[in-house]
Amino acid sequence: MKKRKKCLVCRALKLIVKIFGLATGTLFVVYFLNLDQKLLAWAYARVNEIFDRKPVDIKF
Repeated sequence: MKKRKKCLVCRALKLIVKIFGLATGTLFVVYFLNLDQKLLAWAYARVNEIFDRKPVDIKF
C-alpha cells in the first residue's frame, strides 16, 4: 500500500489542536496547583528582602 501524504490544511489543523491542547493542559495544572500565586509569593518575599535592607530617607 502506498502512504498518502496528508493535505497541508489537515496537518496545520492537527498542529493547532495539539498546541491548544497542550496550552490548555498546562494552564489547568497551573490553576489546579495554584502555582501562579506560589510564584508571586516567592517573588514578593525576595523583593521585600531587597527593599528592607535599603536605608530610609523619610521618617514619619
